Amino acid sequence: MATSSGPGPDLPPGSTGEDAPGAGRPAPPPPHRVAAFFDVDNTIIRGASSFHLARALYQREFFSTLDIVRFAVHQARYLLFGENKQQIDRIRSRALALIAGRSVAEVTAIGEEVYDTVLSLRIYPGTRRLLDEHLAAGHQVWLVSATPVEIGELIARRLGTTGALGTVAEHEDGFYTGRLVGDMMHGRAKAAGVRALAEREDIDLAASYAYGDSLNDVAMMEAVGHPCPINPDARLRRHAQDVGWPIREFRGRRRRVARSSVRTASWAGAAWAAALVLRSVRRAVDRRIARL
Repeated sequence: MATSSGPGPDLPPGSTGEDAPGAGRPAPPPPHRVAAFFDVDNTIIRGASSFHLARALYQREFFSTLDIVRFAVHQARYLLFGENKQQIDRIRSRALALIAGRSVAEVTAIGEEVYDTVLSLRIYPGTRRLLDEHLAAGHQVWLVSATPVEIGELIARRLGTTGALGTVAEHEDGFYTGRLVGDMMHGRAKAAGVRALAEREDIDLAASYAYGDSLNDVAMMEAVGHPCPINPDARLRRHAQDVGWPIREFRGRRRRVARSSVRTASWAGAAWAAALVLRSVRRAVDRRIARL
């Protein structure tokens, strides 16, 4: 059974007759809004939503086997040596080039299919209940993810939340240009996005909530008054314990397996890419022999 600790959303206090403005007195200004900000991958959805989207795009020949190999090599290098901004920028540029010229409608339609067939089945029930509690309390609920904003907004619509903040790929006349608008919605960019949204929506960040699963979400969680890791990885768990943040765990008895799933999946992805290359080479050789 999933366990949890830490505060959940409080229902706004009911108003009383004493709160009503007296005769001749102006009405008090409306209270600031309260919001809850949720990371997506491993917080709402088990695993990486971008992996399932990428697999669907590969099946529709958006990119080649060689592209899969390049990303697998990058992932293996990251697992061994860590990552730096130059590597992130290089991979980001390559990923944007892959969708240049593709229609936004086409990518969104593929995202709808991926949500219906895969992602909807991987939502943590505990996180879904928490999200619904915030909505019932009258809070705004925003998803904040590095995934393309079109996919983030799609998930937000399906979950019935207020909206989503995500990475924005530039498009003109309905087609992607291969350029990025601003930064990826990752790390400190998440915190900046949340603060800018709070300014536009008149959100009281001190009264608001934020949930994430990794150290990449710390900046966003530090921006609100009620930070709470969900299904945290080892590093975020240590950080939360050091600073006294509550922790919610919705992975149940399988959480130890889940902690290592990202690393395992990364190596499995590299092996899968290598297998694809070997299979392609073998087929090419077989075809050449058949012609002899």
